[in-house]
Amino acid sequence: QDNSFEQFIINYCNEKLQQIFIELTLKEEQEEYIREGIEWTHIEYFNNAIICDLIENNQTGILAMLDEECLRPGTVTDDTFLEKLNQVCATHQHFESRMSKCSRFLNDTSLPHSCFRIQHYAGKVMYQVEGFVDKNNDLLYRDLSQAMWKASHSLIKALFPEGNPAKINLKRPPTAGSQFKASVATLMKNLQTKNPNYIRCIKPNDKKAAHIFSDALVCHQIRYLGLLENVRVRRAGYAFRQGYEPCLERYKMLCKQTWPHWRGPARAGVEVLFNELEIPEEEFSFGRSKIFIRNPRTLFKLEDLRKQRLEDLATLIEKIYRGWKCRTRFLLMKKSQIVIASWYRRYA
Repeated sequence: QDNSFEQFIINYCNEKLQQIFIELTLKEEQEEYIREGIEWTHIEYFNNAIICDLIENNQTGILAMLDEECLRPGTVTDDTFLEKLNQVCATHQHFESRMSKCSRFLNDTSLPHSCFRIQHYAGKVMYQVEGFVDKNNDLLYRDLSQAMWKASHSLIKALFPEGNPAKINLKRPPTAGSQFKASVATLMKNLQTKNPNYIRCIKPNDKKAAHIFSDALVCHQIRYLGLLENVRVRRAGYAFRQGYEPCLERYKMLCKQTWPHWRGPARAGVEVLFNELEIPEEEFSFGRSKIFIRNPRTLFKLEDLRKQRLEDLATLIEKIYRGWKCRTRFLLMKKSQIVIASWYRRYA
């Protein structure tokens, strides 16, 4: 019921994951249509980069201000941290506080004085500031680390590498927030180098019971998972896209003009191929470097035709091989017969 520092950094990670989902599925897809010169009507979607910036900005982000409170001299409490948030984030549209300078929230009695609220992508979440400063201070005393490093047990020694006298660092240990932020940045960098597949799970009800669907709960999840925007972009766009060279290489066997070798640009070969197969013009578009296919059933049709053609080619190869084998055997038998006949005549 009471969200504290732990839930705050978990939700921060969720925002970053949602951001990369938006970039890789919605933003990147629409930008690719523009890049490829495909006629396209832009579909609006909410980009949560503004929320991520509210949390992780190096100067005015919540994590940066929390670190500043933990490191500055003087009396530091959770209330001074909240006061700093009220000053810096007062006008941010996704930040709310009872004591904020922004007059919109001064009369909001649902928001206690010791809390602040963030309007996340998934909805509004209220956080209790109590414990934020202490939990962010990841202070492990050096003498404790050194004592653990001197332990005879190898596991305990391995858990406290900072206790090694050769690696003693007089600098203050990094805060929990900064460590988590660095870990999230590493995760995002890793994900951006991959080709991820997304599986969205919808919880049908809060009772963990079968055959019960709560419409309000399901609709809420669909909204905050970004499925509506994703479906709109997918339905308005193209289900499949592929470079001209690999597309021609995969389907060239379906057209006599492109099989077995096409002499010319790959795009021209794909155009000849699609015209030969009489695929409706509204089902595909030619980009600068890729062919875009709108409907999955067109792709399924191509795959079915390719599968049938492969079977025909396999039969042709088998027929030619059997003919060659029989002809070779016949010529060998004919040659043997001539040799036997010549030796027989000589003997007779």
